[in-house]
Amino acid sequence: MATLNDIGVAAAINILTALAFFLAFAMLRIQPVNDRVYFPKWYIKGLRSSPLVNGSAFASKFVNLDLRSYTRFLNWMPAALQMPEPELIDHAGLDSAVYLRIYFLGLKIFGPIELTAFTVMIPVNWSNNTLEHSGLTYSDIDKLSISNIPIGSHKFWTHLVLAYGFTFWTCYVLKREYEIVAAMRLHFLASDQRRPDQFTVLARNVPPDPDESVTELVQHFFLVNHPHHYLSHQLVYNANKLSELVNEKKKIQNWLDFYQNKYKRNPLKRPSLKTGFLGLWGNRVDAIDFYTSFVERLSRDICGEREKVSSNTKSIMPAAFVSFKTRWGAAVCAQTQQSRNPTTWLTEWAPEPRDVYWENLAIPFVFLTIRRLIAAIAFFFLTFFFMIPIAIVQSLANIESIEKALPFLKPIIEVKFIKSFIQGFLPGIALKIFLLFLPTILMMMSKFEGFISLSALERRSASRYYFFQFINVFLGSIITGTAFQQLNHFIHQSTSQIPKTIGVSIPMKATFFITYIMVDGWAGVAGEILRLKPLIIYHLKNSFLVKTEKDREEAMDPGTIGFNTGEPQIQLYFLLGLVYAVVTPILLPFIIVFFALAYVVYRHQIINVYHQEYESAAAFWPDVHVRVVAALIVSQLLLMGLLSTKEASQSTPLLITLPVLTICFHRFCKGRYEPAFVRYPLQEAMMKDTLERAKEANLNLKGFLQNAYIHPVFKSADESDSESESEWERSPALVATKRTSKRFTPMPSKDGGSVLSLDQVNDECLKP
Repeated sequence: MATLNDIGVAAAINILTALAFFLAFAMLRIQPVNDRVYFPKWYIKGLRSSPLVNGSAFASKFVNLDLRSYTRFLNWMPAALQMPEPELIDHAGLDSAVYLRIYFLGLKIFGPIELTAFTVMIPVNWSNNTLEHSGLTYSDIDKLSISNIPIGSHKFWTHLVLAYGFTFWTCYVLKREYEIVAAMRLHFLASDQRRPDQFTVLARNVPPDPDESVTELVQHFFLVNHPHHYLSHQLVYNANKLSELVNEKKKIQNWLDFYQNKYKRNPLKRPSLKTGFLGLWGNRVDAIDFYTSFVERLSRDICGEREKVSSNTKSIMPAAFVSFKTRWGAAVCAQTQQSRNPTTWLTEWAPEPRDVYWENLAIPFVFLTIRRLIAAIAFFFLTFFFMIPIAIVQSLANIESIEKALPFLKPIIEVKFIKSFIQGFLPGIALKIFLLFLPTILMMMSKFEGFISLSALERRSASRYYFFQFINVFLGSIITGTAFQQLNHFIHQSTSQIPKTIGVSIPMKATFFITYIMVDGWAGVAGEILRLKPLIIYHLKNSFLVKTEKDREEAMDPGTIGFNTGEPQIQLYFLLGLVYAVVTPILLPFIIVFFALAYVVYRHQIINVYHQEYESAAAFWPDVHVRVVAALIVSQLLLMGLLSTKEASQSTPLLITLPVLTICFHRFCKGRYEPAFVRYPLQEAMMKDTLERAKEANLNLKGFLQNAYIHPVFKSADESDSESESEWERSPALVATKRTSKRFTPMPSKDGGSVLSLDQVNDECLKP
């Protein structure tokens, strides 16, 4: 078992590692050559220019020669905290601002809990000697846990009362935070600038009809059922192959630009290359001519594929982005059932255009259920088989098991520093390595399931990542760790005593989780701000691969905040804190340090680095709330089971009401606040529409929505815009229907109801 000395060594290692990362970051961030790595967001916004072209001396372009700036190497911390939250929302969006509130929520919950636990509970736990006479393997830290309380003791009433107190405090903070975030979301939606998704819904599973095309079906259906609000629609095409060709053309065009720029710098020498693998062998040809012909060939292929998409009805999916004249009309459509058959004409809010994951729009709706079943089965087996490496990690934390399996290593392992390193640092870092590739696998599963927006993909991946960590990292570590740690005790006792041994041992697994928090939380957060991997990749690309200014922008790509990995990590710490707050409160300071450190670091990253791809207006908050509530219930059930093994028969029944009260609290919050995250109030929509009409009476809404929901591969071909005209009052021309049963519609339909005509795209391809 790890001792206080082992934990001290692990803490020292992780603190020194974190300090080294922070010091390295403070030095690297002020070097001009690294400016694009540590401040890319300001470059994207066009508010910062490269210092490499401004310095007078050559050395000053690469190395900061201002010695005074090195004395202010920690000024990034107060700078990260100075930006007010409203300004932060304007700068980075509501998603990023609310994401930071998750860390602050942890501080608000666990700060008072830690103060109370250290004042009351630790003295109660320490004032016993139960573990000394138990025959179990334990450490000094375990004497601070509930395991040190004698069986049947009246002292368990302290833990019961504090369990109620911690639950009520957590629920109060959660309710208050839910209320604040819901108000922030409604205010953001009310004050936000006009966005295409406010007027647009996605209609899916359009029923087939032998007499009419999909575009005619969509047009007539919405003119009949939404005659006063329907504006236009954009069909969904299966353009995945076309997208591949367009992406390939971009890469080849980039090489062509590189060689053309190279030729301009030295007109006396025409650039050349070899056509073989990586340019190592093959015939030597003129580089500009080679890539020019390559681009021309791809252009012909792209135009051919566009024509194929436009002429082949199989390329048209039974779905469309339908736009309305008002937000009110879009809200009514998105939040109501459209037909008698609840499986057809399914409508939902369209994602923000930046949020659309276009590849999955080409998946037929009927296949989504099958895909999600396959993904669920795959996730089950992934979760189950991951128990094997978890067991290996837990074996590393048990010195006795290693010495029995490999006795020749005993002299080395018993060295004080090596023993402390193995027990206090190695298990946490090994588990971190095992989890390294998991987010990528889970994101691939989410994409396979067919979610149509990046935000939905990240929320789904985050949900599974958290469940995976709950099963493997939390429960797996407790079960396998207890089995390894108390193996000798298991073997030499009756079967009826095993649950009691597990109940005593669960609080004692806090030692492992303390080391995990220090490695994953402390050192991990410090490594996050250093951005060592992006730093190396940027300089490698800048030295060998960057050919144009566009390449340089891509090389400094800051990425996003990584909700699918960051949020499950935070939730794991909520789970650990709530579970061990009553049973082993010594773990709480380590969690509080993580939340405080992460809040400052990620605030800095959001201000200066991360550039969010989309804006969901904090749609993820209900998931955050329900996972904290679930962690609270798990902590209550665990304490209930633990006290049952301690023969605390008088106090245990009173704990049964805690999960019931917590579930009732969740149902109240779900009914009171969650609607703000899943529906758009008609009152808010009408107010927004009325104000917009008053301010912009001649708004050309159709022009505003014209290119919003066309596939990105079509946008380059759609250069010509139609004449501007007001869509608030104008009545469109009549379009006849081909179906005898629907020869007339109640309202005249618009000529060219689809925003983008692929015939126009093909005309662009034929232009010289």
